[in-house]
Amino acid sequence: MNKGEKRLDKVIKERKADHIAICLKEDVQAQNTTTGFEDVTLVHKALPEIERAKIDLSTTVFGYKFSAPLFVGAMTGGTPEAKKINAAIAEAVEDLHLGMGVGSQRIAVDNPKVADSFSVVREKAPTAFVLANIGGPQLVTKYGVKEAKTAVDMVQANALAIHLNALQEAVQPEGDTNYANLLQNICRLAQDLDVPVIVKETGAGIAAEDVSMLEAAGVAGIDVAGAGGTSWSAVEYFRAMARGDVSSQRLGDTFWDWGIPTAVSVVEAVNSARLPVVASGGIRTGVDAAKCLALGASLASATYPFLDPATAGSEHVKKALLHLVGEVRNAMFLVGANSVQKLQNVPVVVTGKTAEWLRLRGFQPEVYARRKI
Repeated sequence: MNKGEKRLDKVIKERKADHIAICLKEDVQAQNTTTGFEDVTLVHKALPEIERAKIDLSTTVFGYKFSAPLFVGAMTGGTPEAKKINAAIAEAVEDLHLGMGVGSQRIAVDNPKVADSFSVVREKAPTAFVLANIGGPQLVTKYGVKEAKTAVDMVQANALAIHLNALQEAVQPEGDTNYANLLQNICRLAQDLDVPVIVKETGAGIAAEDVSMLEAAGVAGIDVAGAGGTSWSAVEYFRAMARGDVSSQRLGDTFWDWGIPTAVSVVEAVNSARLPVVASGGIRTGVDAAKCLALGASLASATYPFLDPATAGSEHVKKALLHLVGEVRNAMFLVGANSVQKLQNVPVVVTGKTAEWLRLRGFQPEVYARRKI
């Protein structure tokens, strides 16, 4: 590493440590924007006609059989604390036959000395589904197939996620805001990598138009990561406040609630492409997850609910995951769905701002209400 690379490495390590600390200590949830889950109602079935204990929660997505349609989203890496967090999550998802993503691997691709904070995941979870992760901006400026393969090999990943975080980069003074020609680079990776390529947002959602372009580019799946949960603009607000950067703090505050609500983004994605859709962004309960699955998502993913448990150890993560799994099972029982496939076809009533948004965008929320299981 030259001096410039060492400085950048230090900046990224400090930023990753800041992100963990801020998410644990500050309220970085959306303030005025919601996920839209309050507008989505699963139709209760007084005669479920199924046995709760015999509900099959398993589902196969991206060629992997998950014991339940749940996934722990990308969180961190690159620091000693991040290694402990990743190890705790990995042990939990291995025990439960689920999956997880790692945080952006840019720091380890550039500096292999910190690769163990990511590779520990596969050590602790030899059979779980693991999702590698690189940033879209890096594909524009310096990364290609070689670096993507490095990220995949580092965690022996089942698939690679390319994360889109334009909002966060735009409010970050040191942010990478060159997204020019990113789509063609995504297309190249989708063609040349030996594992599926998934494109994921980071809290601002993905609209139908982008989903269609990504499907045409050859990606294997979409993770919508809609608005209404953790705001990365809020995280940058607190970073700016800590260093006395008034201008960046104001920018973070202005864009705190920017984005497409999760429920809306799920519907737009599901109805715009024939791809597996991962629902994430503000999922806090199994009912939230069940709503997303009923809207057509293939998996539901959460990150924030597992951060604090992960700092305490794998058993705490496992307990939090089991709570979520139990809530999904209960919701499935109460709508009479004894499989994930049936849950994806139960009647759902969509009202309020979510229904209004969807109609204005050319979608028909009434279709969900008319389903019959």
